[in-house]
Amino acid sequence: MCEVDGNGGRRDGTKTMPVAKAVGMVLAHDITEIRPGETFAGGGSAPFKGRAFRKGHVIKQEDICHLQRLGKEHLYILDLKDDEMHEDEAALALARALMGEGVEMDGEPREGKINIVASGDGLLKIHRQALFALNMLGEVMCATMRDGTVVRKGQVVAGTRAIPLVIKKELMDEALSIISGAGVIEVKKMRRPRAGVVITGNEVYFGRIQDAFAPVIKRKIEEFGGEITGLYYAPDDPAHITKRLEELMELGADILITTGGMSVDPDDVTRFAIRNLGAEEITYGSAVLPGAMFLMAYFKRTVPIIGIPACGMYAKNTVFDIIFPRVLAGERIGRKELAELGHGGLCLHCSECRYPICPFGKY
Repeated sequence: MCEVDGNGGRRDGTKTMPVAKAVGMVLAHDITEIRPGETFAGGGSAPFKGRAFRKGHVIKQEDICHLQRLGKEHLYILDLKDDEMHEDEAALALARALMGEGVEMDGEPREGKINIVASGDGLLKIHRQALFALNMLGEVMCATMRDGTVVRKGQVVAGTRAIPLVIKKELMDEALSIISGAGVIEVKKMRRPRAGVVITGNEVYFGRIQDAFAPVIKRKIEEFGGEITGLYYAPDDPAHITKRLEELMELGADILITTGGMSVDPDDVTRFAIRNLGAEEITYGSAVLPGAMFLMAYFKRTVPIIGIPACGMYAKNTVFDIIFPRVLAGERIGRKELAELGHGGLCLHCSECRYPICPFGKY
């Protein structure tokens, strides 16, 4: 039996309170309800036994009659001190501080936990350092989907909770100082691309083989609500390729995509054509398989240029599938971003591809 202090409180942090005076206070234990002969849909009946009120429930005026019908005249309620807060209050504060643009809370906290969902389609971005620092505190936590995941409106992207029923305000202050203003969880909108495409290679240009690139690129652009403003075929001639890229921008293309011509053979000249266009920030090579001979560049800092190697024609998913949504979300891709993809950048070529529900491209 618990000892009682001189003020009627118990040494375990609870105190006894008449039911009629418990409104606004926090229940310190589950309360079970038994109802005999409950009728089920479709006929039949059986006694019901289950939880009527959960531990941590904040007692409302409308609960009083229900509790009295259950034979409760007194309750053990949490005796929160001035320096403590309830788990639901803590979860709400955590969620508000964690959220950046493009996300919202999914309802109210329940048992100290609340989910965060995407308020629209977009690219999930996680401030991983702040998330790690928060989770190092121990009594609060947040779990998220992987940074860089394409998500849909209403999709759960994170969950946060206070782990104990009662949290010290000092710890919460520390948690909020870590994450407030950091935009730890965001969903960035992706623009709808107007893509200009140049498919290179003598073998296709002169009709020696049938092109297999165009339907692949078309499908991947349309998956993001985009359109192809123009599609040209070009021989392995740098001047010809450069001219076609210029024409595509005149047609209103806001992103340029080239396919093929990215390896080290003498006839693979696509990257030289991109350089001759006047492209800047040219990065050739990525830490992803398939897709090591990938190229990323920018024309006058505003038009992204993506060079897809031959693997994009036959491999279901390549570095392009990882990078393309990031470009549409406004990220600047250079050597650092492509190098970071090495961890998780190996496609396993599973017999049944489930991308993006797999480790490929997750970093």
